Amino acid sequence: MFLYTSPMPNPRDLGLPFPGKTGPLNAITDLPGLEVGHVTLISGEGEGAVRTGVTAVFPCGKSGAHTVPAAWFSLNGNGEMTGTAWIDESGGLTGPVMLTNTHSVGVVRDAVVAWGQARGWAEAWSLPVVAETYDGFLNDINGFHVTQQHAFTALDTAAGGAVTQGNVGGGTGMIVSGFKGGIGTASRVLDGELPCTVGVLVQANFGAREDLTLLGVPVGREIPDLLPEREDTGGRDGSIIIIVATDAPLLPHQLRRLARRAALGLARTGSVAHNGSGDIFLAFSTATPEVHGGLEHWRALPNASLDPLFKATVEATEEAIINALFAAETMTGLRGRTVHALPHTRTLEAMRKYGRLGDRG
Repeated sequence: MFLYTSPMPNPRDLGLPFPGKTGPLNAITDLPGLEVGHVTLISGEGEGAVRTGVTAVFPCGKSGAHTVPAAWFSLNGNGEMTGTAWIDESGGLTGPVMLTNTHSVGVVRDAVVAWGQARGWAEAWSLPVVAETYDGFLNDINGFHVTQQHAFTALDTAAGGAVTQGNVGGGTGMIVSGFKGGIGTASRVLDGELPCTVGVLVQANFGAREDLTLLGVPVGREIPDLLPEREDTGGRDGSIIIIVATDAPLLPHQLRRLARRAALGLARTGSVAHNGSGDIFLAFSTATPEVHGGLEHWRALPNASLDPLFKATVEATEEAIINALFAAETMTGLRGRTVHALPHTRTLEAMRKYGRLGDRG
């Protein structure tokens, strides 16, 4: 097991003019009680190179099997997110959301069942939510290196506070538009009659180089080199998992509307949701209904009040993806394949060229 602790250059501090007001952490953990845990696996070289991991997201922490209102949306379904049939049926999400690689979904799902049973969460049955993206360019994905214990560790170590981004957890071996990708997060705080927070976490592994766009700047066309080495991946599609969390009181059908808006933030970075891409999004609210006299008492914002949340979701999704790119570092993995990090200096030069950089010294 490997703990990735490289400091992340903050794109905001570098002058990227993101719109909107962030929470204090600019992370999904700006929602009170929400916890994130990573296990990062980096070992070996050549045919046995391991570059993968697991990420756990607890909507309300590990203190119990909380059920929160939830909904999901598939922009393009060449991917997997387990447990979604029951989310459709019940309108709720129980337990953590797990992220890993494509061929480790099964072991991670089973681990969540065992972990929950050991804590009295679900003695009879459970339908865990586990989502994936493919890391087989850098990782020996068919070596099945993610184990039950790795999932247990991600669950046990999940915590609030700052979220490590880039080459960590389920995002360890991921690629974005030919640059190193991975885990990214961002948040937005809305002031008004009912102040609330929207947080987004992504496992980013999508896109073609020529399409990569950062805050309206065609960075992919400005930096056409530094492509993955040893094998051409120019035609790869990849995938992205997006988790949208809010403490605004919303009903499941409203959360589905919120999940759909994540697609607009993804599109701002240049994605066209390729045929081979698994672009699957989940939204939940930590504002759970109160129970009195055997009845659930729901509160919800009126639909006419949702526009600020839609905007916050779009903005935070775009920023989370960019944060993943800026946090990730160059990685060499399976068979000596190398994926380069987004070159920060050249990216800032491109932003300046198009008048999209607010220099801050």
